[in-house]
Amino acid sequence: QVQLRESGGGSVQAGGSLRLSCRVSGYVHPWYIAWFRQAPGKEREGIASINVNGLTAYADSVRGRFTISGDMAIYALDLQMNDLNPEDTAIYFCAAAKAWDLGQPLYEFAYAYWGQGTQVTVSS
Repeated sequence: QVQLRESGGGSVQAGGSLRLSCRVSGYVHPWYIAWFRQAPGKEREGIASINVNGLTAYADSVRGRFTISGDMAIYALDLQMNDLNPEDTAIYFCAAAKAWDLGQPLYEFAYAYWGQGTQVTVSS
């Protein structure tokens, strides 16, 4: 069975940094792995993705502050989050897709496999 597991969430003051990790296990060969987040009262938002060719995509809300990286040979990725602010407070989810090409890599419905999420809380 396919499983995704996030780690690295926690609490940090505004301006601080956190590094999230995602590990994919099981007999799956995803071409895309992405990070999504959902804050209370808001829709789930795709914030960063990476594919097997190293192509990355970012949401405007995190561009320049967050960096996604990974080893797609073992389906492991990290999300380095810098200059965090209270608006970044959310549950962060890792997701994987097996599609060979995604024209909209931050579209949540393209992803079939999801982790349970990890809480990130940023205080002012």
